[in-house]
Amino acid sequence: MRLAESVYAVVAELPADEQFGLSAQLRRAVVSVPSNIAEGHARGSTHDFIRFIAIARGSLAEVETQIHLIVRLNMMYPRQVASVLERCDELGRILQGLRKSLEDKLAAASR
Repeated sequence: MRLAESVYAVVAELPADEQFGLSAQLRRAVVSVPSNIAEGHARGSTHDFIRFIAIARGSLAEVETQIHLIVRLNMMYPRQVASVLERCDELGRILQGLRKSLEDKLAAASR
């Protein structure tokens, strides 16, 4: 959720002509991250949760790519998006650890 808040702050600073382009796509991708985590958890199945974590990781990769694109298109300076990219990196590590933990849980249950 903190990542989404940070991205929304970045999007607010983008040029107005990006409102329906990159801005909208970035908002959709960042909202998808916590939404997929929540949906996967709510399914009540470890298998489903792992699948939704993978989807969240894909959305996170979209967010990172789009933030890098904003810099490459000279819409923002790297320092303006550094904290967002740091949050992306941290969340990526957390999701990787969660996926590993869930996979270990499945492996233990099948023994």
